[in-house]
Amino acid sequence: MAGSKGVVIAAMFANGGIAVLKFIGFLLTGSPSMLAETYHSISDTGNQVLLLVGIKYSQQDPSSAHPFGYGKAQFFYAFLVSVLLFGVAGWESLKHGISELRAGGHETEAGAAEFLGFTIDIPTPIDPFWLSILILLGAIVFETYAFVKARAELKRQMNQYDWSGYREAFDKTSDLSTLTAFIEDTVALLGLVVALIGIILSEVTSNPVFDSAGAVVIGVLLMGFALLLAIENKQLIVGESLSDDVELELRDTIEGHDGVAEVTDLRTMFIGVGQVLVTADVSFDPALVTGDIDDDVAAIEDKLKDVDNRVKYVYIEPEL
Repeated sequence: MAGSKGVVIAAMFANGGIAVLKFIGFLLTGSPSMLAETYHSISDTGNQVLLLVGIKYSQQDPSSAHPFGYGKAQFFYAFLVSVLLFGVAGWESLKHGISELRAGGHETEAGAAEFLGFTIDIPTPIDPFWLSILILLGAIVFETYAFVKARAELKRQMNQYDWSGYREAFDKTSDLSTLTAFIEDTVALLGLVVALIGIILSEVTSNPVFDSAGAVVIGVLLMGFALLLAIENKQLIVGESLSDDVELELRDTIEGHDGVAEVTDLRTMFIGVGQVLVTADVSFDPALVTGDIDDDVAAIEDKLKDVDNRVKYVYIEPEL
């Protein structure tokens, strides 16, 4: 949990600072790609705040109304993030880029920018092209810092649970705060590179269409990754289980315990980040007495928690 919180805080401060830089750059240059990147960073900053709210809310103690705690709150807030990433950053970037493309690109005088229907004129002594390049390069530095921090936490989890790569981590992790930050930082770096290429091509060819096309590409990237995040969030909200290989290991652990004849049913479900509920119907040796079965159940619970540290609650239904 501490690792996730640190990743989110780092991303929040990085994105907040970057958003200010990009917006200033847009006001001074009128670049569609720069405005798209501004929407992106504003959305990312708000998303980190939502993720922090989810982490804080999930740390409440279990209650009679929520006997398994509030762990799934993080899944809900991460789902909100995916919706906002799709609807605010992605859609606004795509809409603005398409609008500029339909107009055949947008030649903007230095220091003039159109925002929310208003034309803002702010004179600048610096060439708008080089100003945009400097801001984007600075943003890449900040974003790389946040990306490296998120990647380190995700790699730690990959090593801990023997996941083969990022694809498997995406499917199996329940730490959506870290996953969301990692994906946002990845998309942010890709978006910055796209914006950089679009602005450079527009300068070299004197054709502003490339800059506008950059905004479209950024919007598509944001909406695509937001959709993938929403799908993963949905699976955890409705009750995703551990992977088949981990469930098989848990089943083998129970069946390997002395006095256990058979595991007739085993089910698992994530109830929070790194928190799993395990239920099992277990057939014991008929020769065991009731007191022995109680001791065996307690011993099995401890063994399951040793097998996978995400196992938090274990409910075993003895069958004779």
